[in-house]
Amino acid sequence: MIRRDLVDEIVAHARRDHPDEACGVIAGPEGSDRPERFIPMLNAARSPTFYEFDSGDLLRLYRDMDARDEVPVVIYHSHTATEAYPSRTDISYASEPFAHYVLVSTRSQNDEASGPGDEAEFRSYRIVDGVVTEEQVEVVETYMFAHTGADDVPDNA
Repeated sequence: MIRRDLVDEIVAHARRDHPDEACGVIAGPEGSDRPERFIPMLNAARSPTFYEFDSGDLLRLYRDMDARDEVPVVIYHSHTATEAYPSRTDISYASEPFAHYVLVSTRSQNDEASGPGDEAEFRSYRIVDGVVTEEQVEVVETYMFAHTGADDVPDNA
């Protein structure tokens, strides 16, 4: 489950960095599996076919998350010419077994018939020990009352 504003931030970042791949992290409270803090990163490779976090930036990010009791809940990047599916390189570099690996394809930006309002291909995966499992993306406006039943909504009486 991910908030709409975070999805919009990821897609906007991917479109801004196109034709290079964009990358970043959404951190959340440790143990919550709730993405909350959007952290766009610089693609140190500056490549349309590959992304790489700058090692210094990554070290600072992990120290900052540690100080805030956060973990990387979502690790995202874009593909500029292919579908939003992990490449062999993406799979080999996936080192966070509890993270959701989100991919956005900006390949439609290469298509002259596409306009700025076109929906981006946005998909999420778990990647553990080289095994890729796609997961459903549930976009919500807020985390309040998400995944709860009607009985959990407070009464106004």
